[in-house]
Formats: sequence, C-alpha cells, structure tokens
Amino acid sequence: MAAYTGLLLTHIYLLKLPYFWDEAGYYIPATRDLLLAGSLIPTSTVSNAHPPLVLVTLALCCKIFGFTPIVTRMAMLGWAAFALTGLFLLTKSVQNRSLATAATLCVAAYPVFFAQSSLAHVDLPAAGLSFWGLTEFFSNRRWRAAIWFSASTLAKETAVITAAALLCWLVIEILRRREKWNSLIPLFASFLPLLAWYCFHYVKTGFVFGNPEFFRYNVQSTVQPLRVALTFPTRIWQSVGYLHLWLLTLIAVAAMWLFPARDGDIERPRIAVQVQFAFLLIIVAYAVALSFVGGAVLARYMLPATPLAIIVFVSTIWRRVPRWTVLIALAIGTFCAGWFLNPPYGFSLEDNLAYRDYIRLHQNAEAFLQARYAKSRVLTAWPASDELTRTYLGYVKNPMRIVRIDDFSIEQLMSAAEARTNFDVALVFSTKYDPHNAFAERWSRWEKYKQRFFDYHRDVPPPVAAQILGGNVVFSESLKGQWIAVIEISRAVQATK
Repeated sequence: MAAYTGLLLTHIYLLKLPYFWDEAGYYIPATRDLLLAGSLIPTSTVSNAHPPLVLVTLALCCKIFGFTPIVTRMAMLGWAAFALTGLFLLTKSVQNRSLATAATLCVAAYPVFFAQSSLAHVDLPAAGLSFWGLTEFFSNRRWRAAIWFSASTLAKETAVITAAALLCWLVIEILRRREKWNSLIPLFASFLPLLAWYCFHYVKTGFVFGNPEFFRYNVQSTVQPLRVALTFPTRIWQSVGYLHLWLLTLIAVAAMWLFPARDGDIERPRIAVQVQFAFLLIIVAYAVALSFVGGAVLARYMLPATPLAIIVFVSTIWRRVPRWTVLIALAIGTFCAGWFLNPPYGFSLEDNLAYRDYIRLHQNAEAFLQARYAKSRVLTAWPASDELTRTYLGYVKNPMRIVRIDDFSIEQLMSAAEARTNFDVALVFSTKYDPHNAFAERWSRWEKYKQRFFDYHRDVPPPVAAQILGGNVVFSESLKGQWIAVIEISRAVQATK
C-alpha cells in the first residue's frame, strides 16, 4: 500500500495522458479487443504472440471502471507497486530491511522504472513477478518460485531468461554438491505454461511466435554476429550505466577499496557470494539473450535484470561506507533529476518524462489539425497515423483520413512528394531524441551500423520537409529536443472552420 501511494503521488499529473507509442500501437488495441470480444488474440492489430496476463488484468480493470487512460495507468501503477514490494522482499531475504528500503527507493527513482510505472507495457509486470519468484527461490521454496516464474513468462515471454539462468546456476551448485538433481524439476515445470500459450497461439493463428513480420524484425534480422557484438555492450550499459545509473555503479566500485564497516564488534555482512553469482548470471543471461533477439534495443527489456545490479551496488555501499545513506540519497536525487533532464546521447523517449513531452506536442498539433483540416488527407507516419485514426487513444475526437509513410527521412519524403496529389497536409515530427553531439555520432561508421542494424534514420526538419513536399509550415512546436509541425501543401486547400 505504501509503494502504491508513493507511486500514485509521483505520477498523479501523468494519469490522464493519452496513450504513447507501443501502448497505442499494440497493447491498448489488444486490451480493447479482449475487452470487447473476449479474444486473447488481437484482431484490430497484428498479433506478436506476447502472452496475455497483463492485458487480461487491464481488460478486467477497464471492464469494472471504464476504458480510459486514467484507469489503465492506475492499473499499471498497481503492477509497479507489486514489483517494488517483490524487490523489497527479495532484498530483505538476501540482506536486511534497511538495505531493502534503500534498494527499493533507488529502483523506484531509476528513470526507466519511474517512466514505465504508468505505461501499459508488459516488461515491468514480468520483472515484478520474477522478483517474487527469486524471493521464494532463495528462501528454498522452489515450487512456489516456479509458480511465480510461470506467471512472469505469461506476462512476457522473455522472463523465461530468469528461470533459464537459475537452471545454469543450479547445475553448477549440483556439480559442487550443494544441490540435488531433483532441484531442477520446479524450474523446468515453470516453462510449461509458456509452452501451452504458444501451442494455443499456433492453433489460433498458424504462427508460433507472432506474425511473420514481427518474427523477422525481432528474431531473423537480429541474429547477425556484428549486430550482436554491437548490441551486447549496450545491454551491459543499460544494466550499470544508463540514465545516471553510472553514478551508483562508480560509488559502489569506489567503495570496494574500503574495508567493511563495523556495527560495534560485528562486520557488516555481504550478500551471500552464491546469491551474487546467481544475480550476475541473470544479468549476463539477459544481456546475451537480448543481444540476439529484439529489434528495438529498449532499456525496459532489461527491467528484470537491472534492479538486481542495483541491489548489489547498494549492498556494497552499505557494507563498506559508514555514512552510506548520504551516498544513496545522492544517487536517488540524481535518478530523480533524470526524470526531467535528457542525457547528452540518444535514448528512447519512454525512458523518462520525454514521453510526456512527446504526448503534449502531439496533442497540440493534432488538435490544430482537427480544428483546421478535419476533412483533409494527412500525410504522416506511425504512431501519429494511429493517433489520428483511433479515437480511443485520446488524441482526436473524430478519425481523420491518413496517407502513411514509414518515417520522415529524406528518401521517404521525396517519394511522397512525387504523389503529393494524394494528400492535402502533412504532420511531421521527431521520431527519436537525437542530440547529434555525442562522440559516437561523429563516427560515420557508427551511423552506418545504426542504419544497417537498428533502423536508424535522420528526421528531416520541418522547413526542409516543407520544401521537399511543396508546402508551408502552418504550425510548429518544439520541446526539449523534440519537435512537431503541420505542413499545408501549396495547392489551394480549403481549411475547414
């Protein structure tokens, strides 16, 4: 209850925001299909074979309280509070209550966790269920742990990595004669519900792992040695350095040079080495596995692993620094600053309050479009194409006619310009935060790698886009490195009043 209250107070100004990016593209349409038709397989959007546990809980909440963003976001805050409670219990089980409180506050303040707490994605619930499973696992209640791990895989399939890593850990312990072979059975059993879901999905759709395009983007196109080699360091960075996490890591590394602090005559204990090794295996397993799969290299995919690193870092600081609470407070304050301050490198908008800035820009521009060009044909790209056609996403009251392009690269805009009679107005916007001033951005080969492996492109700014399309910018706004603009094509366009 305390966790939910704290999350609610820090997110209260975000609860009415319309749906954002992948929420609008998959999770909310899939929830709506489940709510209206009772179908576990989405019908209004292509199925990507994600298990349905989180969507079922969202649909149930919407059935009771109404299908609105505030209901969805409050339900997701419930999942976030559940995850923090599991993390607290896990840390308490391997260390102590004071350390558990500190680690939980750090994770709650970590920008990626904070931003994801109210967004309708499945990674955070899967992480929370994994934390509860780890608590039972290290308390030697293996069948209870198996139930939690089974539930985590039904929240998101990649949560199976946790159980797989623990299987490897158990085999090592068995070879060291600290565990018995039958201890593997509960973990193997935890895979069965996910297997059953994939069988069900195959029977219903003819595909095991989602539609062919989803499988191509997230698996077939990602299993390339060079791409894996480029992705793995990013996954490690997301575990120990991303969005101010580097400060906590550096403090913990520096603390290793100190002797353990003492409470009276007793030296502060470390987390058991076997437990720390298990945490390390899970983190590395996620980094490796998610270097091979996943078209988008998103930090939220690492949420089941990154908090484990935070637990170890906080434990190290607590064990070796007498006035450890000052350093933890510093780290938490830095995390909170990361909610609002964008880093000097490219990052996903969903990883801090940049997603709120995106939503505000799109609300304003699409309200302008609805008021001035309600009957016009609008050239734009996803996700704005969904925002303008699906009214339940919260951006427009009436659907508009859309001409869709892939992105706002110069190639796409030039191709659209050849058929400019097909649209009357264009809605162009920044599709990423791209400061263009990081060292890596100055390395031309890195940009070529991003274009080749990570669907990278440069968004053409509004004045240039207007020139290519043969129109005039009639609306534009920018906010903290993001921008959006409406371009009226130079043909005589009768604006609707």
